[in-house]
Amino acid sequence: MARIIRRRTAIATAIAGAALAAPMLARRGWGGDSYPNSKTRRIVVPFAAGGTADCLGRVVAQILAESTSSTFVIENRTGAGGNVSAEIVAKAAPDGQTLLLGTLGTAVTNQYLYKYVPYDSEWSFTPIALVGEVTNVVVVHPTFPAGTLGEFVGLCKKRGSDKISYGSPAVGGAGHLSMEYLQGHAGIKLKHVPYVSRSRMIKDLLAGHILIAMDNLPPYLRHIQSGVLRVGVSSARRWFAAPDVPSIAEQGFPGFESTLWWYIAAPAGMRLELAKKLSDEIVRGIRSEAAIKRIRESGAAELPGNTEDLARHILAERIKWRRVIDAAKLEPQ
Repeated sequence: MARIIRRRTAIATAIAGAALAAPMLARRGWGGDSYPNSKTRRIVVPFAAGGTADCLGRVVAQILAESTSSTFVIENRTGAGGNVSAEIVAKAAPDGQTLLLGTLGTAVTNQYLYKYVPYDSEWSFTPIALVGEVTNVVVVHPTFPAGTLGEFVGLCKKRGSDKISYGSPAVGGAGHLSMEYLQGHAGIKLKHVPYVSRSRMIKDLLAGHILIAMDNLPPYLRHIQSGVLRVGVSSARRWFAAPDVPSIAEQGFPGFESTLWWYIAAPAGMRLELAKKLSDEIVRGIRSEAAIKRIRESGAAELPGNTEDLARHILAERIKWRRVIDAAKLEPQ
């Protein structure tokens, strides 16, 4: 808890409000060039092309290209739960030429789940803006003998700890952590079966080789809409893309919320005026009808927020997920 409080103090002092942010950023000696100009710049995305993260990165790239007279390209650099991409940006010059499309892992959970993290999630970056989020879902094969979340929890309690298995794409990923969070709320304990390949996990789930999974919503949406899988979404409210699917919160666990979210960050040391300009342009652009349409087509939802909004969000998520990780006794790998 002491570590959490120290982090909270540091974040609040640095970026929780404009009045507090300016002195800290000035003390760090923010420097760099000014927009607009003709430089080609990059947004480093920690996931492969074609996915939700890639879509969000391209939305931001277009927003900034249109507003700054610069060219922004997407650089997909996968590996280590986002650590590869984050390290590239952390070591770049703070001139606005290199930006990170960060996620829950790079901002919060990787520091607790990896023995070696090649950057400081708190001090290696200049926070810019929140971009978007996607809900996680608990998906259940039709042969599993529970029709509601309440029945699901009751059956898990009846059978006992580790007697029921579930799948997720990776140890320490959003699906794994969301299920650990649910288990803590519900007072149950399931056996985790991690999959290296999400596509393999979906095939196994549809075939009934595994009966439960927790993962991001988009890859499962058509199976849910066709009635093949039963689900509960982990967002605070029902998700726009699956309005008939109840949330976990409304099924007896008020306050439950677990989403995967993305943000834009720059290397530490960026000049305050440049960071604010980037933040303002991204927030304005994300709120546009064109951006909302593209984001929602990927299965995600827009989550526009400026530097201060991002700081508060990271702070709340660090406190929540550190508690979940500690309660689940997850050790750094």
